[in-house]
Amino acid sequence: MPIYFRSTPVHEPFAFDSIGNQWKQEQVSRPKGYPLYHFLQTEQGCGRIEIKNQTYILHEGEGILIAPFISHSYSGETEEWITSFATITGTAESTIPQLLKNRAVISTDSDQGRQISLIINDAVRKYTAPGLNDRSLSIDCYSLLMQFVDGFYSSDPKNDPLYEQYILPSIKEIETNYHSRLTVQELSRKVYVTPQYLSRLFGRFLGCSAYEYLTSFRISKARELLITHPRMEIQTIAHQTGFEDASHFIAMFKKKTGTTPKEFRVLYRLRE
Repeated sequence: MPIYFRSTPVHEPFAFDSIGNQWKQEQVSRPKGYPLYHFLQTEQGCGRIEIKNQTYILHEGEGILIAPFISHSYSGETEEWITSFATITGTAESTIPQLLKNRAVISTDSDQGRQISLIINDAVRKYTAPGLNDRSLSIDCYSLLMQFVDGFYSSDPKNDPLYEQYILPSIKEIETNYHSRLTVQELSRKVYVTPQYLSRLFGRFLGCSAYEYLTSFRISKARELLITHPRMEIQTIAHQTGFEDASHFIAMFKKKTGTTPKEFRVLYRLRE
């Protein structure tokens, strides 16, 4: 019953916070939901999911994606219920609702389940192989997310030359220089395209504009600092993550996370 948890800071657009398969599923109750997008799929047996007074029965190959902080519970309907699952985070985590059209619950059928099982099983195998490749796992996570996007039939982004030529260098630049006054204009100049075209490419592959991705990455780094340096001043964190001033940082942080930086610190301490 393999299960793997992320143990390092996130540097990729999308990443598995946890993933597992062949899991003997026990009863779970989460009145306040789970803090990340959470997918559960039946491998063997049958399970019952209760979400906001609505019941979903998951037969073999069927699954369900649940948005963060949605009250839910689940239990087996058969003597043994074997599942696979994944929870999703990443520097572009805040763009997921836009990708999924703000749907709180998404069910998948057994036809989708076969493809999803391939993705999850492949990712689990990568955790056991020498030299864990975060970039490859991020692509697997992206592929999993795309299973829930209406009308999406694109191939693996790593095989698309536009992704390789424009998106990957831009992501690397953001990862390296997010703390500076980096702008979308500067990003586009480095890959020799217009800001508008670069943002269209980000929308195609990541579901957000280049500016939204840059801001989301900065917010992700700010959350790390808020947690790992509980005494660091908000103004210092704003400066170290590339925001013009503390007021702008606080406004963008609340827009992306629903809380102020100070409130986020309090909530994190409560979850510990």
